[in-house]
Amino acid sequence: MKKVLVLLISVCLVFTAFVACAANGGQTANPTDDANAGKKDSIKVGFIFLHDENSTYDLNFMNGAKAAQQKLGLRDDQIIFKYPIEEGNECYEAAADLVDQGCDLVFADSFGHEQYIIKAAEEFQNVQFCHATGTQSTVKTDLKNFHNAFASIYEGRFLAGVAAGMKLNEMIEAGKITAEEAVMGYVGAFPYAEVVSGYTSFYLGAKYICPSVTMKVNFTNSWYEPTSESEIANALMDQGCVLISQHADSLGAPSACEARNVPNVSYNGSTAATCPNTFIVSSRIDWEPYFEYIINCVIEGKEIDNDWTGTLATGSVVLTEVNEQAAAAGTQAKIDEVKAKLEDGSLKVFDTSTFTVGGETLTSYLADVIDVGDFQGETEVIKDGYFHESEFRSAPYFDLRIDGITDLSQKAE
Repeated sequence: MKKVLVLLISVCLVFTAFVACAANGGQTANPTDDANAGKKDSIKVGFIFLHDENSTYDLNFMNGAKAAQQKLGLRDDQIIFKYPIEEGNECYEAAADLVDQGCDLVFADSFGHEQYIIKAAEEFQNVQFCHATGTQSTVKTDLKNFHNAFASIYEGRFLAGVAAGMKLNEMIEAGKITAEEAVMGYVGAFPYAEVVSGYTSFYLGAKYICPSVTMKVNFTNSWYEPTSESEIANALMDQGCVLISQHADSLGAPSACEARNVPNVSYNGSTAATCPNTFIVSSRIDWEPYFEYIINCVIEGKEIDNDWTGTLATGSVVLTEVNEQAAAAGTQAKIDEVKAKLEDGSLKVFDTSTFTVGGETLTSYLADVIDVGDFQGETEVIKDGYFHESEFRSAPYFDLRIDGITDLSQKAE
């Protein structure tokens, strides 16, 4: 009798499993998939932004977050934005509030937020904290829930420089300027490595196309100051700069260019709507791939990379559409040609044969990659004939002042 009962139970179990398998498209149900689906439905992600949507920098992050939300199918109540959040203890307070609201993952977008995000990560160790442009994840390796990220945007800036070089050549060929008058101006926020790396790669991209180009740089000492950005752009134009670019977050410089009909290459997004006659192209980091990656890591219970670098290959380094109304003929084709060389490795942005420092070609340089606050270089970053930017950590560390670029802030001192 017992044998018959055991047999009947076994048959029932097999039949139940068969029905479940059929309902699942013929595949056995995976408990992990169910758990991931539940986590995806309940996950909350908090974003801390330095400014509001009027900042091209912050708007670019906001758009990336919304794109990741849409791609992953998350509800609006699963994504929380906090802005404007200054680079002070307000950032820690914002992070703590996001944790209180149930966030499993918190992201902050500004360099000055980093120490406050670290403070939050140390206190709330069951929450993952990610931060853009920072340097401390390579130092605080014991803090497993804190992560840095950036992208090889120097490649995008180089391509934007190619567009600038095409415009300069067009102006030279049309007799509007001489080769010696091919002088660009650059409005920088701070003289940090991130900004220096950006304006140098932009210059080298222009020089790749227009060998006679030189550039003047000045700084606002603020990430977002429309009046100062406009004033510096105007001052650069007054000093003979015939094309302007910037690493600053408002429409100050592009609007000044539009008012004076001077070509402009912007950053973080197209300014064609407000500057239709002068905007050429913009490079930017597309943050959607990174946001999608870190959200999926939390959903699936996987570790997030300690220090993540997006690239052309990951779709993280992009350019806007070229504004044909302002750009030189053939600009998009030339960008595509140069981009292919960057992708296959036959062209390096910081090829040391293409620039000098104090008249000398560099064969060695120790960069301050491990940022412990001593401002001392410890990592050899020149090998195989080029400076290896963003390979030893995601945040830029190229801080060389190369020949051909005049830093007006230093000249004033």
